[in-house]
Amino acid sequence: MNNAVTGFSKLSKEEKINWIAKEYFSTPTEAIKLLKNYWNTDEKIQKLHDEFIENTITNFYIPLGVAPNFLINGKYSTIPMAIEESSVVAAASKSAKFWSTRGGFKATVINTEKIGQVHFLFNGDPSKLALFFVEMKQKFFTDTESITKNMQKRGGGILDITLEDKTNLLPNYYQLHATFETKDSMGANFINSCLEQFAKTLKEEALSYALFSETEREIQVIMSILSNYVPNCVVRAEVSCPVADLQEKHIENPLEFAQRFVQAVQIAEVEPFRAVTHNKGIMNGIDAVVLATGNDFRAVEAGIHAYAAKSGTYTSLSHAKIENDIFTFWLEIPLALGTVGGLTSLHPLVKLSLEMLENPSARELMQFVAVAGLAQNFAALRSLTTTGIQDGHMKMHLNNILNQFDATDSERIAIRNHFKSQAVSHSAVVDLIEKLREKAI
Repeated sequence: MNNAVTGFSKLSKEEKINWIAKEYFSTPTEAIKLLKNYWNTDEKIQKLHDEFIENTITNFYIPLGVAPNFLINGKYSTIPMAIEESSVVAAASKSAKFWSTRGGFKATVINTEKIGQVHFLFNGDPSKLALFFVEMKQKFFTDTESITKNMQKRGGGILDITLEDKTNLLPNYYQLHATFETKDSMGANFINSCLEQFAKTLKEEALSYALFSETEREIQVIMSILSNYVPNCVVRAEVSCPVADLQEKHIENPLEFAQRFVQAVQIAEVEPFRAVTHNKGIMNGIDAVVLATGNDFRAVEAGIHAYAAKSGTYTSLSHAKIENDIFTFWLEIPLALGTVGGLTSLHPLVKLSLEMLENPSARELMQFVAVAGLAQNFAALRSLTTTGIQDGHMKMHLNNILNQFDATDSERIAIRNHFKSQAVSHSAVVDLIEKLREKAI
């Protein structure tokens, strides 16, 4: 029977593991052994990982793969991808190779503006609040000079601050809406520090503002926090070539393929049920690079999906067209990324991944990530509109099924040979394993 525990965070790592093993597992010794098997043998590296989060008991491994042959803006790169899903890295690599002989990927950063907000309640005359803001605006900049000094040296800082009236949404609700340039850092800590100082200045100055009544002086700050929705921090990635150049092994009629491809994208543009799965494929590529480079893939996911719904209907992130016999496929996505600070300077494999990318700036990393998403989407749509998605995916998934059933070396050889000419499915692989084992008895 499970029991509550007091002071768990103060227990040593060993004590935490022992308590968990005793409380939740029928074979505590085996549970402890499994957890410890995933510890790093280098004590320094293990201590580093232990201190990333709280209450750590072990490491949870995700494979780090690479996708080579990406020709981006005329230069070849190998992109690191941290992901557990079969076929993602292979698909990205296949797309990279395909487009490397057709002009490669073009990537452009459109803007890098970040956003933060002070959310507050003001019970009074909106015109007086607007006048107060105009008179105090410069003080918000002045009071944050100690915070922005170093960022300004790098060419960043606070871009602007506006007062937003949101009383049509909630009674008495207003915002200080601030925009920032954070250069190569993602900037969360910098932005939040600025916002908290804005809130302090707002409250203090309101208390002595002559035009406010007693009630109006009592501004209530609800919270001060950056936004992970960054519609003005956008990167574009695209590929294009003459329709005739699309021909390859599985594309015998390039015009028919291009038309089916465009139609598949158009379906995702108008049908949210398809758009969600379509965009999930894009995120397979994006998240894998974001994670490998030590960035926050949850923040990226939230911001990108909000961007996909900015019209009021959730729609495709990518688009395609045929004009003057030229096929073009592209996407524009918001990405708030960093190449300094956070895990980028702590996690050894993050540092390795960034070095593999030749230590990119945040703008350059935005381009790598967007290209990976577009490549992944192209691979998925090419499969869907030609051979079908399951053909390649299930062959890549075959290893996972074999591992699940602890297949022997001889069984693996026989099964792989069998499925060279047969469709792979979980049930078909299981049936074959059972038949092979019956014969061996």
